Amino acid sequence: MEKKVLNAMKKAGKPVRPGEVADMIGEESQAVSKIISSLKNKGKVVSPKRCYYIPSDE
Repeated sequence: MEKKVLNAMKKAGKPVRPGEVADMIGEESQAVSKIISSLKNKGKVVSPKRCYYIPSDE
């Protein structure tokens, strides 16, 4: 699931909101929010502005 979320973010090519990612991969918005939060804690995702996320360069 984390890979799905990261791939969708990379495909978007711009900062995206959890709801947009959820629509892209056909999952629940709350589930995607939890995964993004987990990815952020691991340093795989960064937030350039409030509520928007992009994959980090690591």
